[in-house]
Amino acid sequence: METREKIVIVGGGFAGLQLARSLNNKNKKVFMIDKVNHHMFQPLFYQVACGRIEPSNISFPFRKIFQRSRNIQYRMTEVQRIVPEQNKIITEDSEFTYDKLVIATGCKTNFFGNAEMEKLAFGMKNTQEAIAIRNHVLLTFEKLIIERKRSDDGNWNIVIVGSGPTGVELAGAFSEMKREILPRDYPHMNFENLNIILVSSTETPLSNMSAESQKMSEKYLNELGVIFMKGEIVTAYDGDRVLLANGKEIPANNVIWAAGVTGNIIEGLSESQIFRNRYIVDRYNRVKGTENIFAIGDIAHMETPKYPQGHPQVANVAINQGKNLARNLVRKNEADWVEYEYVDQGSMATIGKHRAVVDLPGFKFQGFLAWYFWMFLHLMLILSVRNKLAIFFNWMWSYVNKDSSLRLIIVPNKKNKTEQ
Repeated sequence: METREKIVIVGGGFAGLQLARSLNNKNKKVFMIDKVNHHMFQPLFYQVACGRIEPSNISFPFRKIFQRSRNIQYRMTEVQRIVPEQNKIITEDSEFTYDKLVIATGCKTNFFGNAEMEKLAFGMKNTQEAIAIRNHVLLTFEKLIIERKRSDDGNWNIVIVGSGPTGVELAGAFSEMKREILPRDYPHMNFENLNIILVSSTETPLSNMSAESQKMSEKYLNELGVIFMKGEIVTAYDGDRVLLANGKEIPANNVIWAAGVTGNIIEGLSESQIFRNRYIVDRYNRVKGTENIFAIGDIAHMETPKYPQGHPQVANVAINQGKNLARNLVRKNEADWVEYEYVDQGSMATIGKHRAVVDLPGFKFQGFLAWYFWMFLHLMLILSVRNKLAIFFNWMWSYVNKDSSLRLIIVPNKKNKTEQ
């Protein structure tokens, strides 16, 4: 009997999950390894952070996804090291051998080496961080209603660092929360004092999109009352004040860092195989200097004639690299493998109700039509029908009532030492 090739996939984000789904019930033995037990739909994390949708609506357990698979197994553990000469990986509690290894570990928030910022500010790259933002912001107002005074100006500033899609969408959502929801939850508080501050190192928001989208997104932010601080660089945060390069200070107890990402590198490969915290790969996503190790998605640095600096770290690249690699891995002859070529399908961002910008190849539009387009596309990308319906219901409820009922504060259970 022919022995099935063993493929180990590390990471269950867009790239890793797409690869596994494309290999489902193929003549391969597939192990998916991830330190959490579910796939997360990251584009909607900001809605979890603002209490618009439940985390479970955009989280999909791997064991449920592959419940009926005949060839895919999932293991919940964190990979600590690759041992390429022995074709194995070492995890925190076990070892796995492989015939082919696929690294799809994605990215984490890049604090650019600022340990204090990393400790005190919030990133938003996983479900736990999105929930932590929601908890912290809501707890701020619970404390304020008890204190009944403006003793700390930092409580009245929500600072978002970074004006890419994540930062812009967060700013828009918090601004609508300030105008529509918080005054009803806390009727005795004056939320005119609450400032949503978006700090950008660039002169316009959404600097990677078209000039039309940049202009309109800034207009939308101004309409929503967001304070857009352009051309400003954050140098430090001590838990009470955000310090800028020009010497200015912003008092803030709620700071969200959305100013960049960096790859989740696993130890074991040499520095010559890594460029800017991404694995250097060829057009087949094979890691430089290896025969059976591949990297896909945000963690892969692939230079092509169209993209000499590497591909953008977006979901479309990750999904299609996963599909292309799966098609190659099931081909009998490596000579038949097809090189990956990225086709840019556009980009988009939403900045509140009826406010969105969409850049498609050869066609750009903004406003309410773009907002509906954004909602439809994201809804279609959600994996399960049940989750699609749950999100659609929440969105429609919020649309009609300008409210949601998902502002739960979930904190760890406190136990007395005598009870432990």
